[in-house]
Amino acid sequence: MKAKTLQFKTFDDNTLWNNLKDGDEKSFSILFEKYYTDLVRYGNSLSPFAEKVQDCVQDVFTDIWVYRNGLQNSVVVKAYLLSSVRKRIARLHERDRIFRKATSTDTIAFLLEFSVENDLVDDDYATREKVVHLNKLLNDLPSRQKEALYLRYHQGLTVEQIAEMLEVNYQSASNLLHRGLLTLRKEWKGSFSLIFLLSLTAC
Repeated sequence: MKAKTLQFKTFDDNTLWNNLKDGDEKSFSILFEKYYTDLVRYGNSLSPFAEKVQDCVQDVFTDIWVYRNGLQNSVVVKAYLLSSVRKRIARLHERDRIFRKATSTDTIAFLLEFSVENDLVDDDYATREKVVHLNKLLNDLPSRQKEALYLRYHQGLTVEQIAEMLEVNYQSASNLLHRGLLTLRKEWKGSFSLIFLLSLTAC
């Protein structure tokens, strides 16, 4: 896995994107392999139906290839892919009537459970107890705050990109992040940086 990660880092997303727009199948395959797992994991956070999520992710890549000539020249590839998966799952919810019929993605609940790994932090019993408490605080946050934190600290998206994905303005996205962090900071008294711990959470 580490070797594959290093291999992917040698390829610039913008170069791969522009190459696939020109019909380069290898660049398309590299992007697919690079992001497929992350996209499925994110899709699973929005829908409990794993097979349908995988279909949605594959459909996103299929559309990218079929309609490659009409793609924008300059995009943040990771943000574009995550947003595309989110929109497709929203349409899936609407079509299958799993949730109430919606015209936007703001009704999707974020389903993943956060878990800061104890063994990545400390062997100290008191610290481990605090981490258990932090996990509970994270998972008790409102769905939109959890998703915003996930996109910011797991996927590395900017506030602007999060706002676009969640179909809200910049200030609303910033507020989601701020409120989530504020709730956690009120309770977290450990020696480790809260941002550091968020980067270690496994979903």
